[in-house]
Amino acid sequence: MKKEKIRYIRHNWNSYLFVLPALSIYLIFGLYPFLRTFQLSFYRWDGIAPDMQFVGLKNYIDIIFNNPIWWTSVLNASIVSIIALTFQNGLALLLAILLYRGITNGRTIYRVIFFMPPMLSLIVVGYIWLWIYDGNYGILNHILRIIGLGNHVRAWLSEANSSLISVAVAHCWRGFGFAFILFLAGLQTIPEDLYEAAKVDGAGTWNQFRYITLPLLVPVATIVSVLTILGTMQIFDLIMAMTQGGPGFHTEVPITRIYKEAFSYYHFGYGTAMAIVFGGLLLILSIFQMECSRRRLRR
Repeated sequence: MKKEKIRYIRHNWNSYLFVLPALSIYLIFGLYPFLRTFQLSFYRWDGIAPDMQFVGLKNYIDIIFNNPIWWTSVLNASIVSIIALTFQNGLALLLAILLYRGITNGRTIYRVIFFMPPMLSLIVVGYIWLWIYDGNYGILNHILRIIGLGNHVRAWLSEANSSLISVAVAHCWRGFGFAFILFLAGLQTIPEDLYEAAKVDGAGTWNQFRYITLPLLVPVATIVSVLTILGTMQIFDLIMAMTQGGPGFHTEVPITRIYKEAFSYYHFGYGTAMAIVFGGLLLILSIFQMECSRRRLRR
């Protein structure tokens, strides 16, 4: 068997040459930076000076046990993820069902309108919402005054109580269209015969949704959930454009914290250790979510 494999490789050796370009790019731009980052996480280094002090696991211990700001950033990202999962994906599913089964005219126009925000860059989205939330000239405060809710006017991004929710709303607005398109594509894969049979059996709209739409959308919902959580946990551009992590650390998220440690405070080794810890958290979260989805599909 082993001789046959060796003979097969010798006979087809030229086929492996086609893999070399892609493999080289992966090794240079994928594997090597990861291994180098992992190595640097064991050093105290400012990223500029040639001297690097080996500190072992000290960076990791400080991050996990002595850095409350880091865990605050993880908590903030988790809160935004929960808001996105609940409201962004819930609204996307609701509108996708309404558009697919209820609205017959102008579907293309609605699809274009709903999919416009994801086409914008996060920096542009950040500056749009920065203008909306402006305490003096923002349109949100202006609308609140017009409808008689002037007592709710505030500096939305400068106050601790409203800053994280305000950023989460902007993030959900930007991500809503992508979830909407995926749910709409999932709805189109459900056979119409199932709905016709359900109507014949006397099933109403709610029962059709509960026993046909929802179970058959589980695979799509799983993909949307995974992408939502991973995308939200890695939010960076929007935070930097709107609040830069402030006020205080109320909108700080892991990626902005890593960036500040490495490039603002010149704690390069410490920042790379944060990146490794955060990558590990994302990996555990992804495995847990995929395992839950796999078990749900087996039922």
